[in-house]
Amino acid sequence: MERTAPSSGELLEIAVELTRDAAATAYRMRVEGVSVAATKSTATDVVTAADRAVETQVLDALRRLRPADAVLGEEYGAGGTEVAPGGVRWILDPIDGTVNYLYGLPHYAVSLAAEVDGEVVAGVVRNVTTGEEWTATAGGGAWRDGERLRCSTETDLGQALVGTGFGYDPKRRAHQARVVAELIPHVRDIRRLGAAALDLCLAAEGRLDAYYEKGLAAWDQAAGGLVATEAGLRVAGLGGRPAGPDLVIAAPPALFTPLHDRLADLDASGGP
Repeated sequence: MERTAPSSGELLEIAVELTRDAAATAYRMRVEGVSVAATKSTATDVVTAADRAVETQVLDALRRLRPADAVLGEEYGAGGTEVAPGGVRWILDPIDGTVNYLYGLPHYAVSLAAEVDGEVVAGVVRNVTTGEEWTATAGGGAWRDGERLRCSTETDLGQALVGTGFGYDPKRRAHQARVVAELIPHVRDIRRLGAAALDLCLAAEGRLDAYYEKGLAAWDQAAGGLVATEAGLRVAGLGGRPAGPDLVIAAPPALFTPLHDRLADLDASGGP
């Protein structure tokens, strides 16, 4: 039997409430002191106790509020609930930018999105240290502090400030570094800030002109990708493929094709 999903606005209200509570927990735990709890893919791919605590907090809240929904979280994976047609799946990154969090660099966030039938329909990204909060619903626009967001109007790739990020595997990093070295002569400059969800939100309001990265998981891009899309950015992969682990490109329409073609020439989706 198909479920009737709540509206995207109702899902956003839930996401905002849970994300604000989660950000408060992450902030408190950072003030109290932070240490590495574990590593994942490599010794530099860290997990803190706060990552786990925040994810558990959001999972527990969702079980109370919407027990039939599925959850995909970075630290604990799928919540064990199958998604029926019309059902909701929540996609959570408890702390996006964990290395920044570990070092006390103020660029990390809680990211939570709601997906219905494979489409992200609501999302929120909240910078834990600044309190900046970006929200979006499918077809309802992207917003920060009551202001509707519009992406950059830059049309010249050579004048574009482009954000990116790197993976944790040394061989992948070496490949990504070669791509950056070949790309940087063709853009204004490149920024590597260390939190994909926030980077997508910065691109949504033109604080970056464009953004690309290889290796993003669903939780890295679900909420931020919706914010970017609703602000007018084209968010996709190479060669007409959807944005995904191979590559995410988020750029205004005028910049998308030149950036896409340059990244394709540089084999940005290749390597390890």
